[in-house]
Amino acid sequence: MALGVPTRPSQTVLEDQQRWETRRQQVGSRIRELRLQRALTQESLALEAKLSRNMVIGIEWGRKSVAYERLWDIAEVLEVDILDLFTPPSHAATTKQPESAG
Repeated sequence: MALGVPTRPSQTVLEDQQRWETRRQQVGSRIRELRLQRALTQESLALEAKLSRNMVIGIEWGRKSVAYERLWDIAEVLEVDILDLFTPPSHAATTKQPESAG
């Protein structure tokens, strides 16, 4: 008996995809907000958290999923409790344009 559990991304229900995208964007915006409050560049956060700068950019803009273990690394660099990453960001953090490369 099939349970209807998706085994490929193409089988994921659109509502789930949208919900996950919203969550990624919220957490990413919060990470960006906390990083900017601490005057850290994307590169410095990436280096200290042992991630690539492109990964940090992708996380901040909700384009990349991240393993939950890596969230602890990010929280440690930002000197916040892991739960702070799940606090909704301020409006300003969600509308700030990406940093230019270079």
